[in-house]
Amino acid sequence: MISEKICKKIKLERNKKDLSQQELALRAGLDKNTIWKIETGQVSPTIVTLEKIAMALEIDFATLTDVTKVDL
Repeated sequence: MISEKICKKIKLERNKKDLSQQELALRAGLDKNTIWKIETGQVSPTIVTLEKIAMALEIDFATLTDVTKVDL
């Protein structure tokens, strides 16, 4: 459940920044397919991957992983 909310939060934050999955992937040093799989819940991101995504989105790790206000 928490993992699903984090995946949704990544997509929400990416959309707030008006970034494509490709742009986020490039900024984070990840593959576009990895971003897609994370956002669709096909894979659970590691802590290292979450840190890279947070940095790429220019937000704190705590902000990215705070899912208290994310609805499924």
